[in-house]
Amino acid sequence: MIKYLENEHIDKKKRDECIYHSVNARIYAYSWYLTVVAPDWSALILDDYQAVFPIITGNKMGVKYIYQPVFTQQLGLFTPLLLTEELLDKFLIELKSIAPLIQMNLNSHNKIKKGVIEIQKKANHELDLISPYGILKKNYSKNTKRNIKKAEKAELTIFKNLKPETIIELFRSNKGKAVQNLGDADYNKLNHLLYKAIGMNMAEIWGVFTKENSLCAGAVFIKDYRRFIFLFSATNQEAKEYGAMPFLIDSFIEAYAETKTILDFEGSNDPNLARFYKSFGSSLIHYPHIFHNQLPWYISIVWKLKQWIS
Repeated sequence: MIKYLENEHIDKKKRDECIYHSVNARIYAYSWYLTVVAPDWSALILDDYQAVFPIITGNKMGVKYIYQPVFTQQLGLFTPLLLTEELLDKFLIELKSIAPLIQMNLNSHNKIKKGVIEIQKKANHELDLISPYGILKKNYSKNTKRNIKKAEKAELTIFKNLKPETIIELFRSNKGKAVQNLGDADYNKLNHLLYKAIGMNMAEIWGVFTKENSLCAGAVFIKDYRRFIFLFSATNQEAKEYGAMPFLIDSFIEAYAETKTILDFEGSNDPNLARFYKSFGSSLIHYPHIFHNQLPWYISIVWKLKQWIS
């Protein structure tokens, strides 16, 4: 039996054990992670936590809706059982009864039958690090190899224990100026999330410094039990000139080569970013974004107008 439980009624230990033993486990789904990015999260639970489906709800204009929280790429159904389309269908039926509007990402192992719900395929790139570094590097693009040599010639160096606020400030002072969908509350949430992860030994923050000892690039790698997620990064103009980000990622790949680990680039549908991630020899992986709208037509019009204005 599938039941919907509010946060305070969920056995967090049992729920997290279910996710840990799932072949498709993602760090985004664990209780500690969700509590930072969306404190009022809830879940659909099968029987005695044999399968779990995290849910984040919001309310605007009196309309309850399900959405994807910031810094959380993939959620959906997690289970150590056989993850069939039929099992997922049962959860999606229950999901549609919770809120009239649903916009969220499932994970790449969630396969949906055609016609069950409206879906859009989203792109991710993953690199299996089990091979020796020399073999992994052979799969880099010529341009990426060229940028790494440029960085080495510029005498860039790696520092592995950056503070979260340092990389957040680097981002906000550069690319962040053009990013409209992140505000102070989101950056504070990211800072909190990173310190929480560092305290649990589940995050590494790497920085690249010029030979003048100036920070020019940085990246956050959130560590799951089976993968590292390239969660957040920042660069300035010097980084672009010297190939700092390719140098950083190459250094990370070298450090974790020959381990049973996946480097999850966390995207992207942006052709330029996709090309960059692909340049390290990564594989394209799709995951579903689901959309469901049962709003009355008159509310739907007002909702769309409000979304367009805001």
